[in-house]
Amino acid sequence: MIFCLSPAYAHKLISHDGSHIEKELALEIPDHKISWAIYDNLGVNEAKYYTFEAKKGDSFYASIVVPKIIGLEEYSPTMIVTNEKMTFTEKILYEGNFPSKEFYEPFGQVTYWERQEVNFELPNDGKYFIIVIDEKNQNGKYSLAVGTIEDFSALDFVTVLPTAWLQTKLFVNDFNAVIIFFSVCSSIILIPIIIYKIKKQKLVQTN
Repeated sequence: MIFCLSPAYAHKLISHDGSHIEKELALEIPDHKISWAIYDNLGVNEAKYYTFEAKKGDSFYASIVVPKIIGLEEYSPTMIVTNEKMTFTEKILYEGNFPSKEFYEPFGQVTYWERQEVNFELPNDGKYFIIVIDEKNQNGKYSLAVGTIEDFSALDFVTVLPTAWLQTKLFVNDFNAVIIFFSVCSSIILIPIIIYKIKKQKLVQTN
């Protein structure tokens, strides 16, 4: 029911191995206009790099939110948007109060604290980079959202969305939900097998 009722609230999740800690290893965003989400961890004095291609005049949207977890109440990494030649650079800080406005995301059943949000036109054709950096000697986790167009196919309902839900739970350390998820999946698989074996045993006894 979660996967069927809540897709409109979900971004497409971009999975990664965490190796995008240098510009040359930047994580690719396939289409910056599509609504994507990237769950990431950031260490002290660390940076994470993301890249995308764009055209002059393209509308660009990005935001950072932080999961409502004890210890992250005042966590706010810096976001920088720049082009490949660095002729354009925007540094976006969170300048609001802490712990900031909350919002509940029904697809993953997670509450987040809102941080910075940007929406502007890109000035040139070419490759751009989003850099999320720590400037406060903090470590934590965040979700970077890019794009506004929701784009889900019928296949996504049984592939992408269940995987995204599971990764969301792991991201916010909701291990109880993960255990329940796998327990239910195991039951769905095992119950028909058990019923079949019982029926087969009764048939053998009858004969």
